[in-house]
Amino acid sequence: MERRQFIRWMMTVSGGLGLGMQACRAQRKIPGSIVGASAAIGHMLRDKAFEAPTVFEEKQVVIIGGGISGLSAAMHLSKAGVDDLVLLELEAYTGGNAASGSNEYSKFPYGAHYVPIPNNELKDYTAFLEEAGVITGYENDLPVYNELYLCHDPEDRLYINGKWQEGIVPNYGLGQDARQQFARFFEKMAALRLAKGQDGKDAFAIPIDTSSSDPVYTGLDTITFKQWLEQESFTAKELLWYANYCTLDDFGTTIELISAWAGIHYFAARKGKAANAHYDDVLTWEEGNGFLAAQLRNRTQAEIRTNSLVISIEEMNGKVELSYFDVQQQKVLGLRCDQCIVAAPQFINARMLSRSEPERVGLVKSHMEYSPWIVANLKVKAGLEERNGVDLSWDNVLYEGNGLGYVDAGHQKISLSQPVKNLTYYKPLKGSSNAEARKAALAKQHQEWVAEVLSDLVKVHPNLEQQLLQVDIALWGHAMIQPLPGWIWGETRKKLQQSIGDTIHFAHTDIAGISIFEEAFYQGLNAAKQVKRFL
Repeated sequence: MERRQFIRWMMTVSGGLGLGMQACRAQRKIPGSIVGASAAIGHMLRDKAFEAPTVFEEKQVVIIGGGISGLSAAMHLSKAGVDDLVLLELEAYTGGNAASGSNEYSKFPYGAHYVPIPNNELKDYTAFLEEAGVITGYENDLPVYNELYLCHDPEDRLYINGKWQEGIVPNYGLGQDARQQFARFFEKMAALRLAKGQDGKDAFAIPIDTSSSDPVYTGLDTITFKQWLEQESFTAKELLWYANYCTLDDFGTTIELISAWAGIHYFAARKGKAANAHYDDVLTWEEGNGFLAAQLRNRTQAEIRTNSLVISIEEMNGKVELSYFDVQQQKVLGLRCDQCIVAAPQFINARMLSRSEPERVGLVKSHMEYSPWIVANLKVKAGLEERNGVDLSWDNVLYEGNGLGYVDAGHQKISLSQPVKNLTYYKPLKGSSNAEARKAALAKQHQEWVAEVLSDLVKVHPNLEQQLLQVDIALWGHAMIQPLPGWIWGETRKKLQQSIGDTIHFAHTDIAGISIFEEAFYQGLNAAKQVKRFL
């Protein structure tokens, strides 16, 4: 998110000296485990041969995938009166990358942890937020957001040049040239936020598919964000770090790889107005977006079957036949339905549809890349040593750190004293390729991950190891789609969005173009509308 602290940043005089890094040597075994997406079960779809089901259960609608897109589709179909509805989910929980956990001290995210203030034209989305109690009313036609859910101050801080500064836009110790480049960068993004194409549409909108198709802007999808920054003479290392941090944060993708259109969209697509919030404010909860996932789930009449690995999907005589492996029963079962929404990532869909749609496998392999991540929850007792500067904030980022920093999951709590905190650390994984990064991640043991997290955070919390009670690692092999050049405005994404006949429809953020909550919400809504057309 582009931070409102930029205004304060422009008005501040600062300086500082660097602080030497401290190496981390684990002195004891830290309790915890590796949790998260069931890679072993998912890989059965790739590696195992299953028998075909002998009996097919009849249903009106089946949704495959219980992430935000699938839950959104289920909610909207339930609201439309569709009650003969089954949702199949591979994991033991729903919510996708809005997963969360809890312990005796608080809930905490294992994935996406906030949503920005939404753009006002997203009426279906804001209506949902109103139902969920996130919007409490309206003043002068502007939404009033629940103060319990607007991120409390202090919102974020950055450790740079040996000190914690307010906000994550680099400020402390910055030279004059870098300051001028930051000012010009934000002026440029402010202009692009208001820009419209020849077709009258916003150049950068949410959902992405409502953006202008004017070649002046879509041409930015043919180059990388780094190339665009160089063309615009943005060269300050602090600015390049900040841009890179932002694209890693939302897309798991560096500025050297991400499409310039997608990189600019991060800064230029947010335009929400509220009675009590700014467009770059955020809404957050202890459990992160798990709160919103639960709100969607509570508003559907769908029968949710977790631990269900879908093996195949085929259109047969105007209906859809699918087989799935019930992990708990260790049995292959069959479903036959009138309409099917496939709300799973395309690398999974290609395998499920390999018999009837063999070309999908090639399209996905040659055009789609997914970023692997880890999310680590650190249970930390009081007394964590701090460096100088701003106090613990919701979002705590290290300049040139190995990860993206951590959030204080209990930040929204009203209580002043917390004997134990849950700190949630985020890190996109690097390797010679995403596949190699995934392979290396799967081979790592829990204590190796603990050492990796400690090596980053001990720079700012020297006694972290002594204060640690537990570390749980969530491994996301395919956390989000990477919007590389040509993906957003290329033909492949359009092809993969298309329904198969009148019976199989798709809904997922990877075919939306970027992995943000609003895109998932509208993917589900639009698929539900397609289903209603043909029922």
